[in-house]
Amino acid sequence: MDADKTDKDVLVKGLKIMSLSLICMFFGPSLFYVAGINQDKPLYIPILIAAGVLSILAIFLAFKGINTILDSIFKKNKS
Repeated sequence: MDADKTDKDVLVKGLKIMSLSLICMFFGPSLFYVAGINQDKPLYIPILIAAGVLSILAIFLAFKGINTILDSIFKKNKS
């Protein structure tokens, strides 16, 4: 394999990670909104915690996905 070409397997892996990040980017703030309008309900705290976890996971997955995509483009193969 030529060293100047993009590693397509790693690129697809990075795009999958970015798609998971996109899903978390929508569900995290949506759950924050649902928790905010239902503060008197018994599931307020668990929904708020789940929203926080999803939001943090979205940020983590975005960084990991971008890093994986950049590795597929710029990293040189050692073989």
